[in-house]
Amino acid sequence: MTRVGDYELYRQYETVNVYRRGPGAKVELNRPGRLNAWSNQFALDLLAAITEVTDNPEVRAVVVTGAGRAFSSGADLKEVADRPDGETITDSLDVYRRLTERYHPIITGLRLMPKPVIAAVNGPAAGIGLSLALACDLVVAAESAFFQLAFVNIGLVPDGGSSLFVPARVGFTRAAELAMLGERLDAATALSWGLINRVWPDAEFAEQSGALLDRLASGATQSYAGTKRQLNRWMYERMDAQLEFEAGIQREMAASGDFAEGVAAFVEKRPARFSGA
Repeated sequence: MTRVGDYELYRQYETVNVYRRGPGAKVELNRPGRLNAWSNQFALDLLAAITEVTDNPEVRAVVVTGAGRAFSSGADLKEVADRPDGETITDSLDVYRRLTERYHPIITGLRLMPKPVIAAVNGPAAGIGLSLALACDLVVAAESAFFQLAFVNIGLVPDGGSSLFVPARVGFTRAAELAMLGERLDAATALSWGLINRVWPDAEFAEQSGALLDRLASGATQSYAGTKRQLNRWMYERMDAQLEFEAGIQREMAASGDFAEGVAAFVEKRPARFSGA
């Protein structure tokens, strides 16, 4: 097997790698040239990787992290914008189907996995990338990382469970600020708000997050699974209904003129001119 540091490459997909170190597994988002943005293939690969580590009885704890300088920048808007001549974004993008068939199984898979999962956020975690991080049990970050509910900046609403995960961690007031202003939240502030669990200097991040993975992988696996069941029942019992509700509202937003303008502005690298329609 190919080795990367102390890890062995266990499974390689087109856009995601799975590494093993003893009973610990590392799921690496591997589209560094696109800041690990979510394409159609990426969603398929990530679901396969999550299923792989869930079903493998030798894996007792999992860390999800990003290759390169980002955790995940969210949906790949370039893929959204690239469409056949004459087609509008709303013609070619079935956002409801993408969410319910491709994204939601990843989010629920992480929450229902009977093993502890760490999000090791090594850079930007934005949009669905932030949803992915918050679906994990523990979220740790490098000092240079930041978090952003960037949906509003392209005329959309939070999805991937973030309308549930964010207020569950930081309360309504701060959730509304993150969702409606769409601003970056640096790692130190995210820690003080209670959005995440730990922050380490960039130079220590890989070692510290690896040590945490090792600790969980050698811990009381059944206890961790039972704790997740308890927390899920108390905090996330309505998760499936909320994911469905999010997808329905997101379908409305994706049909709006503001979304089309938001994507066009992103591609053209200019400020969006929203009309409210």
